[in-house]
Amino acid sequence: MNLDSNSWNDRYLGNNTGWDVGYITTPLKDYFDQLVDKNISILIPGCGNSYEAEYLFNLGFRNVYVLDFSKKALENFKSRTNNFPEENILCVDFFSADGNYDLIVEQTFFCAIAVERRFEYARKAHSLLNKNGRLVGVFFNAPMYKDHPPYGGSKEEYIKYFLSSFELNIFEPSYNSIPSRKGKELFVKLIKK
Repeated sequence: MNLDSNSWNDRYLGNNTGWDVGYITTPLKDYFDQLVDKNISILIPGCGNSYEAEYLFNLGFRNVYVLDFSKKALENFKSRTNNFPEENILCVDFFSADGNYDLIVEQTFFCAIAVERRFEYARKAHSLLNKNGRLVGVFFNAPMYKDHPPYGGSKEEYIKYFLSSFELNIFEPSYNSIPSRKGKELFVKLIKK
């Protein structure tokens, strides 16, 4: 399956976004609600419509960056958050992104990239994080599709991608998933080594 920027843009143009539930999901909302330092730099790669960035921004976090290579997804985000800083909206491929962040938020991006790029994803996340930076979010913990996203997997598989460069602080079944994802998600908090 073609997973380039044009194909993802077409999915947003055609409203073919079944992964998008239309709001921030509970695991990330609950995590964000306990964050104290509103000055941390946060990257949300493969952000899509990014209800997560909207939520963080409304909480007072001002160093939030959204990244997607679908122009339409970023336009959708901008239409809901017209006071979000334009310079924090990045229309680039994650694998060619640069910058330094304290937190990378994972929400339905990892499962959208080809399985053979998962080690590369881990390396790229590591390179974008500041010392002791965190990768936090949810991964699907279930078999999914083999020929198109979402690509599923298991905790055992995922650990091998991150073990060498991250401390696995939390890597457990999510207890507060939304009903449609109950029992199918892992909540992860990985700290850069």
